[in-house]
Amino acid sequence: MELDAASYLRFVAALAFVVGLMLALLWALRRFGPAGMVVRAGAKRRLGVVETAALDGRRRLVLIRRDDTEHLLLVGGGNDMLIESRVAPAAQEDKA
Repeated sequence: MELDAASYLRFVAALAFVVGLMLALLWALRRFGPAGMVVRAGAKRRLGVVETAALDGRRRLVLIRRDDTEHLLLVGGGNDMLIESRVAPAAQEDKA
């Protein structure tokens, strides 16, 4: 099977079109998508899960950090509940 120059040109054009569509989709997701879906490089994350502990098959304790404050939540089992708010973060141990 022999391909001529026109076939190669069509292949390159189709490949460029598909890559362009993928880049356009990525741009649209960053611009209009949910905020937590794509994190911009260098952006400081304000929210994070510090630790979780399973109590039973349905419920678990979750310690979350928001800015410099931690909150203890009980999730699962039909209702979620704030156990403790504004918990002071534990002091970081020096790893030497």
